[in-house]
Parts: sequence; C-alpha cells; structure tokens
Amino acid sequence: MRLTKILFVGALVATALVPGMTAQAGPGAHADDYGIRAGLGAQATDSLAASLGDRSAGTYVDGNGRMVVTVTDADAAAAVYEAGALPQIVSRSGAQLAAATNLLNQEARIPGTSWATDPMTNQVVVSADSTVTGAKLAQLKAAVAKLGDAARMESAPGVLSTRISGGDAIYTSSYRCSLGFNVRSGSTYYFLTAGHCGNLGATWYSNSSHTTTLGTRTGTSFPTNDYAIVKYTNTTVTKSGTVGSVDITAAGNAVVGQSVSRRGSTTGVHSGTVTGLNATVNYAEGTVYQMIKTTVCAEGGDSGGSLYSGGTALGLTSGGSGNCSSGGTTFFQPVTEPLSVYGVSVF
Repeated sequence: MRLTKILFVGALVATALVPGMTAQAGPGAHADDYGIRAGLGAQATDSLAASLGDRSAGTYVDGNGRMVVTVTDADAAAAVYEAGALPQIVSRSGAQLAAATNLLNQEARIPGTSWATDPMTNQVVVSADSTVTGAKLAQLKAAVAKLGDAARMESAPGVLSTRISGGDAIYTSSYRCSLGFNVRSGSTYYFLTAGHCGNLGATWYSNSSHTTTLGTRTGTSFPTNDYAIVKYTNTTVTKSGTVGSVDITAAGNAVVGQSVSRRGSTTGVHSGTVTGLNATVNYAEGTVYQMIKTTVCAEGGDSGGSLYSGGTALGLTSGGSGNCSSGGTTFFQPVTEPLSVYGVSVF
C-alpha cells in the first residue's frame, strides 16, 4: 500500500510433501462424543495443550463457547478429559502444521499473501489478495499443493496492506495512526502502537497540527514484528488504562473462535472472531510473523489500535484487506510480545 499524507491507502492493509503429512482423515472423536462439559479457561487449556507437546495442535473455542484442546491420539484425549477440558482428535500435530508454515515461508513469500494455523480444521489457511495473479498465483498454488490436505486456499477481498492512519488518533510527520494501549513500568508511562507506525517518526502528537506533544519513540520493530513503544514526555496528558470506556486490566493470548473487539481512530469500534494464529503476512513493506488473524474490519488510520476481549488486551492492529463497509480480514500483533520485550504492563 502506498503512503499518502496523513494515512496509508490501499486495498490489502499494515507472512516435496512435508514428512509425516498425509491427507486428513475424519476428525475422529469430537468433544461432543464425551458429553457437554464446562471445560477449562483459555489460560488453563493453553497450558494443558503445551504440556502435551507434539500430541496437540492447539486450542479453540467451539460454537457453544467451550474451550477445546486438539490431540493426536486417544491417550492424550483421555488426559485432556481427565483434566476437565474437551478433547478433539485430529490427524496432524502442531509440529506438522508448523512444518507446513515453514515450507510456505520458504517458497511462497509473495506480497499480498498470508497464512495462519486454524486448529478447528487442523489446517494452515492460505489467503491471496487480488494482486496475486499469473506466475505469482501459480507459485503459491504449487507450494500449497505440496502440503495436500494440511493446507487450503482462499481469496482475500481487496488488497493486503498496512493500516496506517486504545484507538485514539496519534500523529507523526504527515501520518496518522492509532494508540493501542497505555502501559507503564513503575511510575514511567508509555503507549504501544504498530511498528510500521513507529518507523515513521520519533516524536508523536495528539493533533494533526503537531502543537500538543505526547512523547518520543523509544523502540520499534517492523518488519518481522509489528510493534512500537512511545514514552510520554508531556506530563499534562492524562494516561488512562482504558480503551474507550472499557477498563483494560490484563493482557493475554488470543484463541481461535474467541469473540474480540478492535478500536481505531478511523472506524471506531468493530467486533469479530479470531480465525487463525501464528499467521505470516506478506505486506509490500515486508513480512511479519506470528500474527493473529480475525474477521474484524479495519481501514487506513486504524493501524496500531487496540484488539481486546472484555478487559483483556490481546493485540495491536497491523493490517489486512477489505474495509468496514463490505467487511474484510485484519491481522494483529500479539500484545504480550512487546509487553515482555519492553518490560511494561497494562493497567
């Protein structure tokens, strides 16, 4: 997407068969085969899946709002059930899906494409926007074909691009982005935004005329990641721990099937569902990895804005395709990474 004054404009907005991969058989024993259970919370099920290693391919929220842990064998299913969660037997392990992603990273890094792991279907979902045609589309299809049923392709509306232009407007140079979350380390306050925004300027303002300074960028990471941090230097600015009227009290990891909301300075608040994790997104400006894929819409200027569920911070708006009139796909940088890298916390 091309840079313009104040915001980015674009259609797509700001990554031999693998051994052991075979065509996926039926899903086997489903969670419902074990009867309806209350299940565990997201953090507990993530820990449970991690404890199973390669015998799990991730977790998700089912249509009834229950947490499900995917497993590759009956013994693991029994262990999940005994722990109080819902097991789902699948054909491919997390390691096999990771191998599929690695192959795509090596052979299909084409601008306008993305891929993410979908634990519900036990596949890697590959997307291509309207710019991927001819030889590039053939290259992508050839890479996907090597993965058999471990991957599936879909079309993305419009053009994939970064979305430049918490949710409040912030300005630098001739560009507008969105503030993600206010954070702090002790008595020092900062805010997080997208890395492709952070790269644009060192000093950030609360207005387009650049008369009210917010602070100075102290860190940025894009491409590969997509996050930046700005230290408040204006002591008269109120630093709120909210996103709009929502009080953010914790940070966490997104889960496929989870209902989420996004706030940005262009389009305000919009909601949707998490559809994939560990997404690779190939923007014209560079490739980013381990993103959150969602059905939430976004437009230019929403970059850096907040992704959250209830009072839990989840991510920072990176980019996507489509718009908030016809709908689209938006990717988010998981917020837990910059919180850890910079040693800050939400409040």
